[in-house]
Amino acid sequence: MLKESLKIFFADMRGSLQDLLPIVLVVAFFQTFIIGEVPKNLTSIILGLSIVAVGLALFIRGLELGIFPMGENLAVEFSQKGSLFWLLLFAFTIGFSTTVAEPALIAIANKAAIISSGLIDAFWLRITVALSVGFAITLGVLRILLGHPMHYYVIGGYIIVVIVTFFAPKEIIGLAYDSGGVTTSTVTVPLVAALGIGLASSIKGRNPLIDGFGLIAFASLTPMIFVQIYGIAVYNIMDMPTQALALVSQDEKSTIEYAFSLREIILDLFGVIRDILPILAVIFFFQFFVIKKSITKPKNIAAGIILVVLGLYAFIVGLEMGLFPIGEEIALQLTKLNNLTLIYLFAFLIGFSTTMAEPALLAIGIKAQEVSNGGIKQMALRIIVALGVALGIALGAFRIVQGDPIHYYIIVGYIIAITLTYFAPRYIIPIAYDSGGVTTSTVTVPLVAALGLGLASNIEGRNPLIDGFGLIAFASLFPMLTVMGYGIYSEYKKSKSKGDEI
Repeated sequence: MLKESLKIFFADMRGSLQDLLPIVLVVAFFQTFIIGEVPKNLTSIILGLSIVAVGLALFIRGLELGIFPMGENLAVEFSQKGSLFWLLLFAFTIGFSTTVAEPALIAIANKAAIISSGLIDAFWLRITVALSVGFAITLGVLRILLGHPMHYYVIGGYIIVVIVTFFAPKEIIGLAYDSGGVTTSTVTVPLVAALGIGLASSIKGRNPLIDGFGLIAFASLTPMIFVQIYGIAVYNIMDMPTQALALVSQDEKSTIEYAFSLREIILDLFGVIRDILPILAVIFFFQFFVIKKSITKPKNIAAGIILVVLGLYAFIVGLEMGLFPIGEEIALQLTKLNNLTLIYLFAFLIGFSTTMAEPALLAIGIKAQEVSNGGIKQMALRIIVALGVALGIALGAFRIVQGDPIHYYIIVGYIIAITLTYFAPRYIIPIAYDSGGVTTSTVTVPLVAALGLGLASNIEGRNPLIDGFGLIAFASLFPMLTVMGYGIYSEYKKSKSKGDEI
């Protein structure tokens, strides 16, 4: 039993290291051949990356062993139970609870609190985003039940986002747009995807490919609205900070001390347990009091929960020691070289490499290929999505360098997305909208966020709070455009080949 467990763990470790390898290669290339310097605190960064790999391995193994089986089983049970009230309540609570525990959201919320001098509260920001995702999943489930085309909802949502943007304080806009990308990650995507596809498969007249996808897109859209409303409330009630804090102000203490101080370990572990408890409370409540069935393999479930806690703790510690410092350091070094082309090239390559390594995107790609009976190739989908992310992050870096307001870029992107929606084949639209959410996951978010904040901190005249956030929003928007473009091109090729045959 122990031998088998170790074998599985090392396989997960190998997968985690493979996820991080493209990032390491891009960083190593720029450090060696472009910058020509060894990164500061190299030992700490390597140790941090190692801890991230271990944390991801433990976290994913724990999810697969304990959380996912219970969550997916509940999704199937509710899709067959036929009770609208309990189904919608489950949709809301699972959306809320998985988002509160999202590692990427925790990292971004903490950064926002630091940079805003505490005006943006990390806890309440996470609660706001979690409420928006709970609402989104509920609305998405209701859409599947009613059989409505999803793009009407999404286009309506985009219009609301744009309207609210003109009333929101400029300090919150970039963070609000980013919050839509960080909500759909390692914890959320599999459970939400299982719920949507399970519902669409069990309801007569629904198509899993057309109706089953789309919940992730909803979960990426509503946080942009809710967080901007939160910002309107905060900036009208509380005093604004005189200036944004430097990024390193809280991180100047030794990262080794941070990771291994006994007091910090205990406090952080309790924090992680607090983050996981909502998910467990939701799952156990519905399992015992609504479905009224006992849990199968309780020892596996308990072991999975413990691994999730340990993995999430290690992941958060590793971020602070490894991925955040890498992004900030390279951003600083590239700005010193005064070569904008290199900044845009790094943004493009890091966007492509991190996206190709995203476990959430791989899961969606495999599911899309399975549901479409091979019509959509998972590797082709991943490459098209990765190109979209790379282009988006490169354009986002350009926006920071130029100092332009983010919402002008995003609004134009929405107009293009809405236009493409009317030309794209219907089967590709939900996948295209979902792809914007799954690209910004556990590996991508920390490095991309650090790059944006690092650029805004080191370019004269830029404010990290106003200009530093937003890269994740670009990384979420552009895959929608490239995937719909891919769908339009594929249909054109099919029609052309049929015309040639005639």
